[in-house]
Amino acid sequence: MEKKKCPQCKNLILINSPTCLYCGRPNKFITKEYVNKKWNKDKNNVFNDIFINKYVVFILLLIITISIIIFN
Repeated sequence: MEKKKCPQCKNLILINSPTCLYCGRPNKFITKEYVNKKWNKDKNNVFNDIFINKYVVFILLLIITISIIIFN
């Protein structure tokens, strides 16, 4: 884990921590986009990815079976 010094209290903190554990100074500028990205993950995207992957696997299996039938 990489650490850096807090500019306010000079204690070592992790680079990816949102605030300093000792003085509470924000390590990153917390914006609405940062909070939404961190906590409000879209569950629809995960469902869509799984749904699309099932169709890709189905199409590949269909192509393989057709090619086996044709070339035998």
